[in-house]
Amino acid sequence: MRQHISLLLAAIAILGLTASCGRYEKKTNTPTSGTSTLFCDDSFENIMEQEIDVFEYIYPDAHVLARYGTEAEAIDSLLSINTRTIVIPRELTDAETSVLKKKNRTPRCAKVAVDAVALIVNQDNPAQFLSKKEISEILSGETTTWEDLNPHFPNKPIVVLFDNDGSSMMKYMRDSLLDGRSLGPTAQKTGSIAGVVEAVRKNKYAIGVIGVSWLSTDLRKTHSIDDLATEMQNDSTALSMDDINSRVDEAGVKTLGVMRSDDRTAYRPFQENIYNGSYPLTRSIYMITISPSGSPGAGFYSFVTGFTGQKLIMKTGVMPARMNINIVELVP
Repeated sequence: MRQHISLLLAAIAILGLTASCGRYEKKTNTPTSGTSTLFCDDSFENIMEQEIDVFEYIYPDAHVLARYGTEAEAIDSLLSINTRTIVIPRELTDAETSVLKKKNRTPRCAKVAVDAVALIVNQDNPAQFLSKKEISEILSGETTTWEDLNPHFPNKPIVVLFDNDGSSMMKYMRDSLLDGRSLGPTAQKTGSIAGVVEAVRKNKYAIGVIGVSWLSTDLRKTHSIDDLATEMQNDSTALSMDDINSRVDEAGVKTLGVMRSDDRTAYRPFQENIYNGSYPLTRSIYMITISPSGSPGAGFYSFVTGFTGQKLIMKTGVMPARMNINIVELVP
């Protein structure tokens, strides 16, 4: 009996020690630890995935569970409190903010980037640029063949490729170039942004509409995460726009220059043209969160809107919205 009691007491002691260890090892949610959720417009997926990788590398106890879809899906997820942070190409409306406030949620919103909407064509396509008027006539269906644009171009039908119905790219082109009118018969969907790029590589007479960030090289393929994180945190490291622009040119497709209505010069979706406003097809990207202060969601929001996250956006080929840019011309 005494031996049985001794064994029982030993077992209780071990269980108590285990519970005690678990209690001391339990991790609490902080801005740099714990798990947060994010819903991002899929046109900005390439950049956000790189932001998450660097954030999780710097803060290994923090994790971001990201989903990607349409702008409408992101809004619905936020309003239903299924996610606490979204990244979309617009701010919340007053009505959407009111819905959140009725649920005792006060959203914070920050403009994090200025994205260029790129028009891409096959490298063998003879076109080099289009005017905004020509683009609107293609989208509406008034212009249907390449020969309609230029008598020296082939008499082949123009196909305009988008990712999905309801995508923010389709919405942007309708609102900015067609005054909200429906797209014409030239518009088709491929099912994904990657599908747009691949289809343009194969179809000599297609025009793809995508965010320019999808054309820049995935930094994770050219940098180790630790080197990338170190570079992004170094406030003395300069970034070269020329290097980023060359990566866009090497993407396997050609970006068309776009002319404004009042300017006969065509500009391509390069960073300096986004920065100085020369490229006419741009849109702002916003990060919106209802994550409480001190939470991992608030930590990721602060990271993306802060120095390191903004510098990473700069390196991906898009313009950061919350970072001072100094352009220095180097004379050889």
